This record gives sequence, structure tokens and C-alpha cells, in this order.
Amino acid sequence: MSTDKEKNECPILDPSLCNLRVLCVSVVNVVLTSSKLAVLLLFIIPPVLSQNQSTPPHPTGVLRLRVRVKIDEATRGLSRKRFYLIKGTLEQNKPVLDAAEQRPVVSRDCFYSKLGASQALIDWLKAGDCESVYCREVDQEFISGPKAVPEFASAYAAGEKEFGAGDVRRKWLTNNLSAQLRDGFYQHQRSALQALIKQAEALSGTAVLSVMTDRNGTAYFTDLDPGPYVLTSLLPAEVGRSATNWNCEVQIKPGDIATEKPYLVSNRKDRNVKCVAVEKPLPVCEK
Repeated sequence: MSTDKEKNECPILDPSLCNLRVLCVSVVNVVLTSSKLAVLLLFIIPPVLSQNQSTPPHPTGVLRLRVRVKIDEATRGLSRKRFYLIKGTLEQNKPVLDAAEQRPVVSRDCFYSKLGASQALIDWLKAGDCESVYCREVDQEFISGPKAVPEFASAYAAGEKEFGAGDVRRKWLTNNLSAQLRDGFYQHQRSALQALIKQAEALSGTAVLSVMTDRNGTAYFTDLDPGPYVLTSLLPAEVGRSATNWNCEVQIKPGDIATEKPYLVSNRKDRNVKCVAVEKPLPVCEK
């Protein structure tokens, strides 16, 4: 017998049809409840599965450079020198290395000598192994006194009206040097490097990586895809009285660790040295 509630929910004449309707509604409610539960489980389960079935990280390697050079009888770390890593073998990168080899070597001394720079300025740059006057601070002793650099003294005097006396005037004296004297050699080298890097990237299809050694001659290339690379200085570095250039093929393996596998680079052969430089005498400056 149908209840008053059922009659209200099913105001039809045939009680059997009403009972059938109530049954159908109950079934639909069960299905909807099950569907909601299924949807809820979809949001809960995937994170658990993703943690258990996640793809392992792409294996990479690290190359730790340790650059040591011997000048006369002294051996030291080569500081503040940039090295490059080009994807591919020496043979694959031969056009780039040949182009670098064919560029005339221009030494820092000859570049500034040709500009008519004083010997005192040339010596100041050489003492700090500087490519520009920005590589170290110009102390007062290089403005006046026996160690004075004429270009610095003139630039300091030119700043009197703008900066007056005091330390500010000394620190801003480089503004009163010509652009070529400030960083002409650096810009010259930079232009040549940019052209070679552009050629290397077009050839290999990947970006050329670069690092600069610290004061101890150490540097790191990180997150390297496994495979062959060319470690190179691209342009020769001035080491003592030599133009020193490195071009070596190095194989990066998955899991190579920086602290465990240092890659020793030098200008002298040794059983532990992995990459030996080719050295040529620096050119004689034209008078």
C-alpha cells in the first residue's frame, strides 16, 4: 500500500506506476551518489600514482675546470679567464676552430701601444692582467708621485670642476679618458668572440656555454647533457710572453660529478693534465 508521502510525490491514478517511479528515483539516486564518489576518487588517486610512477630526472653532468699555468718556474691558477664549451666533437667544430686560428693575434700591449698610450699605463694594465681600466681601482699613487700614470693624472685634473677635491674625483676619473683607452682592447676581443660564438651556435644548433675562472683558476660547467664537447678559449690568452690557446675534446657522461672529477687544464704536459694548450710567442709590437 502506498503511503501519503508517496501519493504526494506521485499524484497519478495507478498505484503500480507510482511504485515503479519511486523505484526508478531510488536507482537514479544510487547511481548519482556512485558517480560523485568516482569523481572524488579521481581527484584523490592521481597525485598518489604520479608520485609512485614519476619519470626519473634527465641525467646531466658537471665539468669542473682547474686551470694551472706555468710561467718560467712558477705555477699558479689562471684567474679571470673565460672558457667556452661547444657541443660536438673537434672534427664537427673544425670550421669554428679554424676561423679562430686564422684571426691575427693582437696583444694588449700592442693594442695600447698603437693608440699612443704611455708605457706607465701599459704596465698598469699588465700588472693586473687587465683588458680595460675598469678591472681594478685606480689608487692615488697612480695619479701623483713616482708611479703616476700620465693618462690618470690628466683625467683626474679634468674632473676638478665637476667633482672638486676628494675621493669621488679619483673614483670617477675614468669618465675623462677616451673610450679607446677605457676599454678599447676589451671591446676588440669581445667583438671577435661574438662572431666566433655566433658561428659555433649556427654549426652545432645549441648555445655555446661559457664560464670565467675564479682567482684560483677554478670554474664549473653544470647541467650538461651527456655527449662530446669542445673545451676552448676561442681566442688566445696572454700567459707570460705567450699567446696560449686551448682546444680539447671532452666527453661528458651521465652522473659526472664536479667534486670527484676535476678536469685539469694547463700550458704544460703532465700525466694528470687533461687539456694542454698550444703556445705561440706574442707578436712584436710595431713601432
